[in-house]
Amino acid sequence: MLNLERLRTLDALARHGSVSGAAAGLHVTTSAVSQQLTKLEREVGQQLVAKNGRGVRLTDAGVLLAEHAAQIISQVEYAQSDLEAHRGQVVGELRIGAFPTAARGLFPAAFRALRDAHPGLVLRSQELEPADGVRAVVRGDLDVAVVLDWYNKPLPMPDGLAKAALLDDRADVVLPAGHRFADRDELSLEELAEDEWICWPEGAFCQDWLIFTLRSKGVEPLIGHRAEEHSTQLALVDAGLGVCVTPRLGRGQVPDGVRVVPLRQKIARHVYAVWRTDADRRPSIRAAVDALRAAAEAAEG
Repeated sequence: MLNLERLRTLDALARHGSVSGAAAGLHVTTSAVSQQLTKLEREVGQQLVAKNGRGVRLTDAGVLLAEHAAQIISQVEYAQSDLEAHRGQVVGELRIGAFPTAARGLFPAAFRALRDAHPGLVLRSQELEPADGVRAVVRGDLDVAVVLDWYNKPLPMPDGLAKAALLDDRADVVLPAGHRFADRDELSLEELAEDEWICWPEGAFCQDWLIFTLRSKGVEPLIGHRAEEHSTQLALVDAGLGVCVTPRLGRGQVPDGVRVVPLRQKIARHVYAVWRTDADRRPSIRAAVDALRAAAEAAEG
């Protein structure tokens, strides 16, 4: 009889395209992946994986079995969801991811509430970019992801996912205390056309949004510094090295040497939770979404 965990390993290799990617998705070592694949080849009596340069590829037999593995794993997940729904209890393991400011701004309160209300639920969390979170849910590596899109730049959403709105996260512009506009009550982005910007890393969803938005207003931004964490961006503003746009969720303490000025045109990120529709009946997912909504409401207040 085929071993389910070894089929999961083959499925992960097919989805991720590499042993290291499969190991990361399964949260195991690369050697553990290789061992499981070797045992699976012995079980079926056929070669499933072949070397391909410095990586590997699936053989024809590997592709065939991986297709069956995906169907088998999907059916097992359906069965688990139905049993959990039938029992009506929030138990088991829930894997949840979020972009960094949502992890900082929502997870502590939401997870505390879930722990207190449902001691039988085990939470596993990680930070990742919105598009990566969506892909992880589609692949089955995560049960729930907290993602975002901007008011003028939606995040592509594949079929088969359900979503629940959590909050609209307003953004402000942040300036050094000595900036010429530091005492203004509000600003437009166009007024900062000549300033140097502090931005998210290259390829990050929020970085793409900022450049897209500034260009749509006739501003070609001069990006002087890039930092993933908002606290680092604020520290760079505090040093007088530029200006930045900073959402309010998970912002944390603002340094004394910066000024936060609201934008004249309301700019907001839409923050929501996504999960697979085939897991919609799981009480743990419903409980997690409810806890995230409560945390979001408290963050907005």
